[in-house]
Amino acid sequence: MPMQALILRTPAPLAVQPEPLTIGELPLPSPRPGQVRLRVGACAICHTDLHIVEGDLPAQALPLIPGHQVVGVVDAVGPGVTQFREGDRLGLAWLFEADGTCPRCREGKENLCPNARFTGYHVPGGYAEAVVAPAAFAYHLPARYAAVEAAPLMCAGIIGYRSLRQADVNPGERVGLFGFGASAHLVIQVARHWRCEVYVFTRSPDHREMSRALGAVWAGGLEDQAPAELDRGIVFAPSAAVVTGALRHLRRGGTLAINAIHLDRTLEIPYEEVYWERTIRSVANATRRDGRDFLALAGDVPLQISTMPVGLDGVNAALGALKRGQIRGAAVLRFGGQA
Repeated sequence: MPMQALILRTPAPLAVQPEPLTIGELPLPSPRPGQVRLRVGACAICHTDLHIVEGDLPAQALPLIPGHQVVGVVDAVGPGVTQFREGDRLGLAWLFEADGTCPRCREGKENLCPNARFTGYHVPGGYAEAVVAPAAFAYHLPARYAAVEAAPLMCAGIIGYRSLRQADVNPGERVGLFGFGASAHLVIQVARHWRCEVYVFTRSPDHREMSRALGAVWAGGLEDQAPAELDRGIVFAPSAAVVTGALRHLRRGGTLAINAIHLDRTLEIPYEEVYWERTIRSVANATRRDGRDFLALAGDVPLQISTMPVGLDGVNAALGALKRGQIRGAAVLRFGGQA
């Protein structure tokens, strides 16, 4: 039985290839031992997907079905799966699997596993009517969110939550968010739940307005002087210039987390910007514990999730809008008329 999917055959910049994904029919995948198959209800569109289609990240498997923020319903289980059954609603995230045996995995840092594989990058992802994945790497979802709302939680939310942890954020601190897309619009709500003061730096007037509505005490540009020094900061923009600019807003002894899988150029940091014991950390993927902890929080805290639903024929345009910074919240591929 065939399924429809969006297929990437040749990565290239959108300026050269404005429609990198083509709609095609592929055989319906069958779950292997330990795997589940989901009928996809929604798959959020991530900046990492943009890096993949533009070739910023080296291709791992072509042709490829991108997409790693997946929400769907189990319609088949492979041998050995006991924790899920047909009809369960599950989420899939960026981490498809880790080996579980390497030193990093044994330390509880499976996000750093050298043999990790990632959804929509090494293996087919969620820009399709169905997808298979290891049951051990699937998540139960909070019932309060519809499929389109839940999809951005699977990466924008989970990696944003890890970014807060990597930035050493403590309740009540001043936190700066540099860039305000899908992940930041969820992070600000978690930070506000932790009673933090949040300062947002973005070029977009629309994003500044949105951040204030979600509780930012101040919003402006990177070049503007915020009314207070920051204890912690998170960079969401894939820009080396934003990283160096963000450091200038950080107090002595503060921490900056870089939530980007790719930067636009080599990162060059003047020593005076990191002096006074400022700390810089990258955010590399996320663990299943991050996912479980964040989704439990999202089940208790009613997050306002801003989405722009699109169909299969609208994903290329959504990727272009994402590149131009024109998405308010998260663009989400929706299947089957699900809300």
